[in-house]
This record gives sequence, C-alpha cells and structure tokens, in this order.
Amino acid sequence: MHRTLLGVIAFLSLSASLSAQQPALKYVVSFADRANHKISIKMSIPAPAKDSFELMMATWTPGSYLIREYARQVDQVTPATGSDPAVTVQKSSKNRWLVKCVPGKDVELVYDVYCREMSVRSNWVDSDMAVLCGAAFILTVANPDPNPAAVEHQVQFQMPPEWARSVTSLSLIEGQQHTYKAASFDELADSPIICGNPVLQDFDAGGSSHVLASLGDASLWNTAQAAADVQKIVAQQQKFWGTVPYRKYSFLNVISEASGGLEHDNSTLVMTSRWNFRDKEKYEDWLSLISHEFFHTWNVRRLRPVNLSPYDYERENYTRSLWIAEGVTSYYEDLMLVRAGLIDEAAYLKRLSKQIEKLQTTPGRLEQSLAESSFDTWIKFYRPDENSSNSRVSYYVKGAVVGFLLDARIREVTNDAKSLDDVMRLLYQRHSGPAGYSDAQFLAIVSEVAGTDMTAWLAQHVETTDELKYEPALNWLGLQFPSDENAAELKDGEIPAPPADPASDKKTDGTLAKKEGPSKTPVWVGAQTSEASGAIVVTGVTQGTPGYAAGLNVDDEIVGIDQYRANPKSWKDQLAQIGVGHTVKLLISRRGELRTIELKLEEEPKVKWALKTLPKASDEQKARLKKWLSQ
Repeated sequence: MHRTLLGVIAFLSLSASLSAQQPALKYVVSFADRANHKISIKMSIPAPAKDSFELMMATWTPGSYLIREYARQVDQVTPATGSDPAVTVQKSSKNRWLVKCVPGKDVELVYDVYCREMSVRSNWVDSDMAVLCGAAFILTVANPDPNPAAVEHQVQFQMPPEWARSVTSLSLIEGQQHTYKAASFDELADSPIICGNPVLQDFDAGGSSHVLASLGDASLWNTAQAAADVQKIVAQQQKFWGTVPYRKYSFLNVISEASGGLEHDNSTLVMTSRWNFRDKEKYEDWLSLISHEFFHTWNVRRLRPVNLSPYDYERENYTRSLWIAEGVTSYYEDLMLVRAGLIDEAAYLKRLSKQIEKLQTTPGRLEQSLAESSFDTWIKFYRPDENSSNSRVSYYVKGAVVGFLLDARIREVTNDAKSLDDVMRLLYQRHSGPAGYSDAQFLAIVSEVAGTDMTAWLAQHVETTDELKYEPALNWLGLQFPSDENAAELKDGEIPAPPADPASDKKTDGTLAKKEGPSKTPVWVGAQTSEASGAIVVTGVTQGTPGYAAGLNVDDEIVGIDQYRANPKSWKDQLAQIGVGHTVKLLISRRGELRTIELKLEEEPKVKWALKTLPKASDEQKARLKKWLSQ
C-alpha cells in the first residue's frame, strides 16, 4: 500500500478516535406539565468550537415513510436561565435553529414539546403515562459533514413519584436512575421510551434477554401468556435467520385503545386494546403484528434497500424496494405464527386469503405497480383519500401476496429444494450492514437460489400492473379457491356479470309490481357512506361498481329512492326490497343542488378468495404443503 495512503488512513483513524471521545449531548426530560400533554427538555451542548451552530430535528421517523414535521410541536427554543447573554436562538428553517454562542463555553437550552398523538411514530404524555419517539422530541446538533463521527447522546427522565418504571432498549447509565445513553443520534432516534407503571414479563431466547412491557390497562390481559406466545415467535424467527444480532430486546406493548406497530433495532413499539387479548382473532392480529415488527429486526433494520442506508432525517428517502422490506415481511408475519404452532393451518390460510381478497378487490392494483407503490409511499400511502382504492395499491398487501407467489415459484422450479427462506437468509448474509442491497442484487440472489433467471418473473410481478396468476402456486401446494356457478369460467380478477333487468316486474307506468314477499338478497352499490349525522353522505365510490357507473360522487347526500324518502337507518334494506336487477332513481343533493341519477341494483359478485386445500390433493401436494407450513 502506498505510504501516502497509509498516512491518510492513520490521520482519519486518529480524527475518528478524537471525535468519538468528545463529550456527550445531554437531555433532561421533565413531566411537570404532563396533565397538559407537555414535556420540558433541558439540552446541554458541550463547548462549541465556533461562535454559532445549528440544531436539527428529524422530519420523519424510519419505518414510517411520511414527512411528519415534528418541529410543529416544539415550543420556542430558548437559552436556559442563567445562560450567557451572548447565547441567542433563532429559527433558521422549518426544522432547524441557529444558535449563537461563546466559543469554548457549554450551551444550555430549554424547549417544550406538545405530546398528544397516540401513535407509534409520535409522542403521547398524560397523567398516567408517557410514550416517546426519539425522532419526535429530540433536537440535535446539525453536522455539515456528510459522514459525521458518532456523538453520544444521554437522556435523563425526571419521573413523577407515582411512576415506577421507564423502559427502552437504550443502555442504562450505571448508578443513575432513568438515565440512558445512545452511541449516536441514530440510536436515540431509533429507541422509543415508555414511562409509567408497565407490567414486565422477562424471558430469554437464543442467548439474549427479552422483555414484554405492557403499559396501560393490562387488567384484561394475561401478560404472562402473551409473553410465552411472544417467546415462541422469537424462537421461530431466530431459527429462521440463524443469527441473533442483539443482546437484549424490548417489546413495548401500549394498551391504549390505539393500534399500529413500528420496528427498531433492538425494540418494537406496538399499540393495542384492552379487549384484544380475549378475542381470538384480534389476539391473533396482535401476535401477527408482533411477528411483523420483530421480523424487521433483520429485514429492514439490518438489511435495508440501499437508498435507506444511511437515513436522511430531513427529507424523503426514496426506494422502489419497500415491497421487499414491508411486503415480504407481511408475508412472513403469519407464516411465522403457523410454524411456531400459535395458529393452525386453517387459521393461516384464512389470514393469507384475506390478503389476497384485499388485493383482488382493490381496483388500484390495475393502476399502480408494486415498485411505484413503494416509491410513492411518501406522498400516497400514509395519506389515503376517498379515491385511494381506485388509484393505488398497498406494497404491504400486494408485497405479501407476491412474496407468497415468489416462494411457491422458487419451490416449484427447485423441486422444493429451495425457497424464499433461502433468498432472505442469503440476502442477509451478503448485504446486511450499512451498504444495503440494490434491486439488481436482490434479483441476482433470487435467480441464484432458484437456479434460473427470474428477471422476467419479477419484472412482471413488481414493475407492471398485470393481474397475478395464482394457479401455479395453488397447484404446487394443493390449494384452491372455492368455486361457484360462475367461477369456473372466470379469469383471475374478473367478476360475474349482474343479472338482467327484470322488466317483467314493472307495470306499464314504470313502477314496481307487487311482489309475493320482500327480497332477501342484499344489493350492491359499491359506495361507502356515512349516516352518523342523520343524512346518507357518500364518503367513497369504488371503481367498477354500480355506484361508480351511476356517477355517485363523494359528498353526495342520498335523499330519496324513487318517490320515497331514503331512511338513513334502513336505506340499504329499502334497496333490497326493490330487488336486484332493477334500476332506481336516486334523488341526491350535490353541493346543495337536488338532482336525480339512475342506479342499476346488482348483487355483489360471488367470487371469493378463501383458500382451501384440494379435497383430492396428491400425496406430493400434501407433503409440499406440510413442508411450507412447518419448515
């Protein structure tokens, strides 16, 4: 190696070592005004070398791909009491503050944060608890260096006397209660903290320690049973990946009547209801959420698409591979449950069927590709509107379904010698770490594992809006969708035609002839409505439905059906009594103007997407199904 290059490396190593030794940024968080959902923070910045510097606050948190503008909840940042008069603070951009100071002297600042959004990507504080997301309450020193050395951050929580515990994956500073350290801003931003009186359940797995910390009203939960079930998920996923990349892991379970989950390197924050433990399906949903977020310990947190590494906290980080990060994880979330023995085959097929049905009944699947959905998450996924189902597809849902089809395809072409499991493990072995993986590298590994070029297959499923073909996967595994009288002749995604208009039921004046009895067949409008205010107001219209064809618009108020007043409590029953096949005149109010539109009443398509095992599956198909679900 050239002597000059050796000298440069030695200099850089010394610089990094000196930077690592610089004093930590320190924060003291007070809950004195918690009843009003506020926290007060005192921030200490060790002796800046220059007479000014900038503070930065993240605009989003990794795992939740939307610019959330956390700075909007920050009250004025000011010098702490007793600070040097030369210290001033002025907002310099939406999420930055310019601080002028005396070089070589420590700077102390104070600011308040309003914390009243109960979600896994924000902050909530009240008299009973605190749930804090590092990215949403921490200001840090902005570094103009694109590759800054890590600076330690320390945060102390001044707990109210009635709160017993704080729980986080951060390392506790020895000898100091509720005081934690992070090696960098990234670690602090990635480590949620809960404070209050959580119920703790500890367990070991894979040589590492784990805790299920349930904060809120856990009176209806058997937290010991929940922890035992979580332990099974942990063991199954550790076995799947073949490595345990952490020493301790925290499951932060906030029982707050909210929902959602967000992954982190060494923890996950999930939200649920006090009623969910005793409801079998809802508890399975909670286990599935735990499984999903824990799978991210490997896939996303340590194995990322190249454009997500490193994170840029101030602007969008675009990638076309979120379907791998999130969709493939969604595929495995339930597969891990059945392999861990927490649900049976029937329950798993039911859960997979729901994903398929959700995809196949979303018209947007024909408008937006999986890659486009991944790329556009920053402006679309977290901002759904009344037209979302018509114009976009979820990379979670379609990603999970494509993950299933890809898994089956690899199993088929390798005669069950390899699977998507092998793809994910090899991807992790080669590309986990800061560099991340590219789309081309993912494709190369899929093709390598499959033993055949998968370029065309992946391009069709990921880059186009072509309808997915389920038959190869179902035939390989011995599965089928249930048939009805029309289903055998329908192509994938096609829906049956409605019955013809029964004109014979009408009198010569166009009104309905008297029937022998009321219709028992519900009619299909395809419009979502709200009746909460005593009026029938359209809130969404799905493409390809009778309501869409009739020209119903969002915010239309349905006032009358033929010559009768529409009853907000029973208007669908009114339509059912008129009967499938008839055309009715709807009186609507659109922006205050009364007008009439014609609606053809149809029966909802009978095609269902509930997977079942073939009644006459071959022994080979049965063996493949068993291997898939138990591998």
